[in-house]
Formats: sequence, structure tokens, C-alpha cells
Amino acid sequence: MRSKLNRIVLTLILTISIGILAACNQATTGEGKPEKIRLDYAFYSPTSLVLKEFGWLEEELKEEGIEVEWVQSLGSNKALEFLNSNSIDFGSTAGAAGLIAKSNNAPIEAIYIYSKPEWTALVSQGDTDIQSVTDLKGKKVAATLGTDPHIFLLRSLSEAGLKPTDIEIVNLQHGDGANALLSGQVDAWAGLDPHMAKLEVNNGTSFVYRNPEFNTYGTLNVRTDFAENHSELVEKVIEVYEKAREWTVENPEEAANILAEQAQLDEEVAKLQLSRNDFSDPTPSEIHVAALIEAGKVLQNSGVISANVDIEELASSFIQSSFAEKVIK
Repeated sequence: MRSKLNRIVLTLILTISIGILAACNQATTGEGKPEKIRLDYAFYSPTSLVLKEFGWLEEELKEEGIEVEWVQSLGSNKALEFLNSNSIDFGSTAGAAGLIAKSNNAPIEAIYIYSKPEWTALVSQGDTDIQSVTDLKGKKVAATLGTDPHIFLLRSLSEAGLKPTDIEIVNLQHGDGANALLSGQVDAWAGLDPHMAKLEVNNGTSFVYRNPEFNTYGTLNVRTDFAENHSELVEKVIEVYEKAREWTVENPEEAANILAEQAQLDEEVAKLQLSRNDFSDPTPSEIHVAALIEAGKVLQNSGVISANVDIEELASSFIQSSFAEKVIK
């Protein structure tokens, strides 16, 4: 009995502590607005770097007394961890990675498309016998689980008639996967820019397989509770992202310089990465829903998403166009 009581008390303490931490993480002003908005920036999202560089969101929110905090995401998996733990309000991910998280009840919505990239492909060392996806059978392939490169790998295997169990997937964060390829610890790598572009320029790596259509869109995601409570701030964030997108399109040389400086890249590498991004379609739409449905089917067949999930309903609930439609004319 005493043991049971102790467990109940411990549960209550933990529940109260989590509530206090959540409140501290998202303190509000007297008007009900948050004291701080927390966004991620990522080297795979060039517009996030431009926005961070120029401080346009800080300028917009200064009069409202709202601070801006930037947190670096090293991959979609990290951005999703931050969103799920309420460490950030807005996070940059690949669309398919967000879809997986949504299938696991992550409280997020995709409210903006920051690019249509070709940011991932299957990469091998320049001198290799691996010339196609089928040559990967029985090989070690590095990938960051839960990210677009991992999803790209699964789709590529499926298209080639292979199963994930036909290879050994080595779970490494993107930069570590690049190093593992160079050192010969793995035979191939599901790459991600800018690491992929860096190896291509500096180390002469080659592509086992490229398919831009297997790269899902880059989505800016917001926590659902933040969107429900602060819709006007969601629109404000989209407004400044639009400013960064338009500036990037009009100033590609300067945007590449910002990417090179922040990611500590050679200018040639930064230009190559930037050239693989299409910034022309920022409003979430049925096009993006359809792309995620196709990716979701492969993920479901691979066992990444549960078989009892309605993929069409899941993709439709994840892609939310209403905020961007109000802002982007």
C-alpha cells in the first residue's frame, strides 16, 4: 500500500514538474502573447540562414516586446525532437520526415514550403564498383533515420525491388555519415546537402542514384498549440520567411555567401547547394499533399508508418495552407 502511495505521489510530482517546465518554456506577456518565439535554423534551409542573418523577425516583433531565439537543427530528426519537446515553436524538416512524426501523434502542422530541394541522393566514393541501387545489396549504407535521406533510401530500394533488410543501414547523423563514407566504414551514404555538395566538390564522390522527385519538400512546421493560440504570429513568421525567400531568389550570390559563412563552406560548395533548391512555390497545397501521399505509401510498405494509418488523411491533416494563403498573394 505504501509503495503504491509513493508511486502516486511520484507521478503527481512528475506531472506538476512537466507542467511547470512547459510553462517556463512558453512564458507569455500580460496580453497573452509569448515573451519569446523560438525558431530553428538549418544549413539545409538557406532561407532560414538569410532570415537569421538580417534579423527581420526581430525587427517585426520588437515593438511587441517579443524576443526571438534561434536554435540550430542538424537534421529533420533534431528539428522534430525540438518540436516534440516544446523546445522550439517553428522547425524546418523534410515533408516526409514531418509526416512520419505526425503518424506518431506529433502535435505539428506544415504551414510553409521553404524550398523544393534536391538535397539528397545516394552517394559512394568516386572509385567504386557500386553503379546502381541493386549493387547495394549486402552493403553498408549510412543514413540518418527519420530524415529525408533515409526516406529517399527506402524509396530507392523499393523502386529497385530491394527491401531494407537487403542492406545494412548504419544510423549516423548526416555529417558523421559523410565521414564514414570517406573513411570506408560504409559502402554508400544517403547524403544531405551541404555535406553532399562538399564531398562532391572536395572529394570527388559520385552518385549511385539521383531522383529529384524522391526528395520531399522542405516544410516549415509549427507546433499545433502555438498555431491555435497565436495565429497572428504564425502569419508574421510566414511574412518574414517570404521576405527571406524573395531576397534569396533576387540575390543568389549573396545568399550563397551567407550559407558559406554560417555553414563554414567553400563558396563553390555553397553555390552548388543553393542551385539545387527551387524556391518558387512556398504555399502548401494539394501538390504537396499528393507528394507526401506517395512517400507515405512507401514508408507504410517498409513498416516505418503503421499499416492501420490512413495515409491520405494523415497527409491532408499535416499540410495546412490557410496561414500562407492569408499572407502570400
